[in-house]
Amino acid sequence: MQAMRSCAGGLVLAVTLVVFAGCQTANRGESLRPLMIVWQTPEDGAPPAEAAGAAVPEEPAVAVRPDFETIFDAPWRHPDRPLIIDAYWDNPLDWDKLATETRVAAIIHKASEGFRADAKYSERRAEALRRGYLWGSYHLGVRGNPEKQAEFYVKSAQPGPDEVMALDLEDLEHGMTIPEAARFIRRIHEKTGRYPLVYGNHSTIEQISSEARESIFRNTPLWYARFRESIPDFPEGIWSFYTLWQFSSEYKVQVRVAGTPKDIDVNVYHGTGEELRRAWPFS
Repeated sequence: MQAMRSCAGGLVLAVTLVVFAGCQTANRGESLRPLMIVWQTPEDGAPPAEAAGAAVPEEPAVAVRPDFETIFDAPWRHPDRPLIIDAYWDNPLDWDKLATETRVAAIIHKASEGFRADAKYSERRAEALRRGYLWGSYHLGVRGNPEKQAEFYVKSAQPGPDEVMALDLEDLEHGMTIPEAARFIRRIHEKTGRYPLVYGNHSTIEQISSEARESIFRNTPLWYARFRESIPDFPEGIWSFYTLWQFSSEYKVQVRVAGTPKDIDVNVYHGTGEELRRAWPFS
């Protein structure tokens, strides 16, 4: 963020520091009452990827300032922290049972992968919105033609201005590379005027933070995947904190959500439910 010019330079500097302190450096039948915690060993890791060559950022994304004393230490244990599930066509959903999980505030659904659309995206989007959930979509990036992938994703997801968009970077070695991801993000911004969340595991985010520090990634909110109880070594560089943390999945089931498979992907927001609704769709 660039500081504004003013003859009251001291005041402008103070305001700028407050803004930086309050935002990112950048810019998925049992009840959750009580949560079922499963203790297992952590699982992390991702293959190396190519170096980045993305353009310098334009407009940093602003996020709600989180409570740094709690967001890295099993925040899902706090009853005021909302949960978000992310799903794709092969994840069965029982909507009536899911409705009993009052902490589930939002659903992010796969819309596309490469140039293939998710078969259940449209019908589930309609049902989720009818039931009052916040809605979002994601694209699983593959190697090659990132601009065309971005255009296909927007056509498939038809994201509204109040819906989350996200880029899923699963495999930097064999899938979409960091430079390709930067091109995808830029085309999404050109098409929609907004930046998508970037999803990746610890190794992926660590590598992006190292190789693409001065890039368009600085405009994107972070969707961080780490399947453990706490985060002692968050990979700062581009992001100083996550927006969403995917903490439970088939790799490590830490929470069960009624109406979903036991290994459904579950995410937590770094603030309260009210703060989530105010911040959604984050860009």
